[in-house]
Amino acid sequence: MKKRILITGGTGFIGQLLCQNLIADGHTLTVLSRQPAHNVQSLCGRVEAVNDLEKLREHEGFEAVVNLAGEGIADKRWSEARKQELRDSRIALTNQLADIIASWKSPPAVLVSGSAVGFYGDQGSNRVTEDTPPHDEFTHRMCSDWEQAALQVEPAGVRVCLSRTGVVAGPGGGFLQRMLLPFKLGLGGRLGSGEQYMPWVHRDDVVAALIWMMDNESARGAYNVVSPNPVTNRQFTKTLAGVLGRPAIFPAPAPVLKIALGEMSRLLLTGQKAVPERLQAEGFQFRFPDLSPALADAVRY
Repeated sequence: MKKRILITGGTGFIGQLLCQNLIADGHTLTVLSRQPAHNVQSLCGRVEAVNDLEKLREHEGFEAVVNLAGEGIADKRWSEARKQELRDSRIALTNQLADIIASWKSPPAVLVSGSAVGFYGDQGSNRVTEDTPPHDEFTHRMCSDWEQAALQVEPAGVRVCLSRTGVVAGPGGGFLQRMLLPFKLGLGGRLGSGEQYMPWVHRDDVVAALIWMMDNESARGAYNVVSPNPVTNRQFTKTLAGVLGRPAIFPAPAPVLKIALGEMSRLLLTGQKAVPERLQAEGFQFRFPDLSPALADAVRY
């Protein structure tokens, strides 16, 4: 069935591809973005652009909402002010979204809302499913509060799915774009010990999982949106170097990263051996379950 869908974060790395796929499927999209309408349409396709959620107050409603808004977690060093910006761009916006949804003439059937495997905090080499108890740290608290903000709409009968997304690889953007130049120059290598896990996932699978959550009426709650085959940072960097035909012999020592990045270095030096237990149990099929083909596709541009 063709739906009217509201998307926040539609101009982001995941959102752009999601919009393009949904338009191709015949859905009608409204995208929340601070960018000018013509920019939004050039990135997302034939969509209605809205620059302020308040303009949707007392709206007749949408059949589905996909909430992907949030500033890049690794874009800037984490000062206390920056951490508040990260929280506001996720939690404050989702609180506002829940309040706006409550004003609609009819609530959506489903809200698919972003989160991240950072919800679990540092888990060492433990296998991490949706039931794994979290380690209390900044990323856990931020993701937990973000999820609770989305769950506010449940009492109104809205089905809520939470996408705990891993490190997203795909062509033309994302974290991989920052890694490519040093690796292409033969200057890449593991980060710290290299034994920390990287819960990676290809962008195509993230988009497919978001659509699956939206369309699957039995889906609800939190899903780890990660490849079924997590790897360590050492394995990841070795595979990337192999795909590019370059060596990976220049490690970045942990003390250097801690000095350069401060608390944000935990994003690189800790991780989660997260697996998509619920997605697989409920029948979702990954297009890129293995790292080497995923990276080969991601670096093709």
